[in-house]
Amino acid sequence: MQVGVIASVNEARTDRFTHRTAIVIDVLRATSTMVAALEAGVAGIIPTETVLEAKALHRPGDLLGGERFCRKITGFDLGNSPQEYKAEMVKGKRLVLTTTNGTRAVMKSLRADNVLAGAIVNAAACARTIVELRRDAILLCAGSHDEFAVEDGLCAGLLLDRLEALIGQPVETDDLGIAMLAFYRERRNAIAETVSSGMTGRRLIKMGLGSDIDWCSTVDSSSIVPRLNGDWMTK
Repeated sequence: MQVGVIASVNEARTDRFTHRTAIVIDVLRATSTMVAALEAGVAGIIPTETVLEAKALHRPGDLLGGERFCRKITGFDLGNSPQEYKAEMVKGKRLVLTTTNGTRAVMKSLRADNVLAGAIVNAAACARTIVELRRDAILLCAGSHDEFAVEDGLCAGLLLDRLEALIGQPVETDDLGIAMLAFYRERRNAIAETVSSGMTGRRLIKMGLGSDIDWCSTVDSSSIVPRLNGDWMTK
């Protein structure tokens, strides 16, 4: 199995995804929120690139969720904090979601045979799904402001570690993958601290959203793997 890593959504080229399984990683917070929403019982998630697209796809009974630059979008039902997605509010409803980087990364991955949402919270389950799908994989780190984000790279390394444990041998990866695997193994006992140290982590702390970092940094806390089926992310 070959597994490539892309540093940010800005570096994603469509040819990198053909005949592969794409795993979109946006630890803070889009893919973590997708996991939380599906755990809470949403019927499905429609990822969109822009606010206008989200509003156009919204139907009566749907929920609008998302953020721009870490803040909830005016007029939307929910933001991009995984802790907002409670069963009593979202169960059985369709969620139309747009975020600054994460949903844009999903759109960039559409040439892939399969598109999954990966995060620290579902790393082991995501790795199992990658193996079951029997395709080479590409880990797309969404990043922040079109640049590499440390928390996404950490998650890529975690996924590579989980894949190696499953297949019982080293994963064939690229130079960035080798670096991220080594990075994760060096920082595996300081996950939340590492996530907090990045640009997005520091911004969330300043905004009083530090508890989201704790939630998003809990390794393998969920068995949910969001997967794109047509236009929907479902579990």
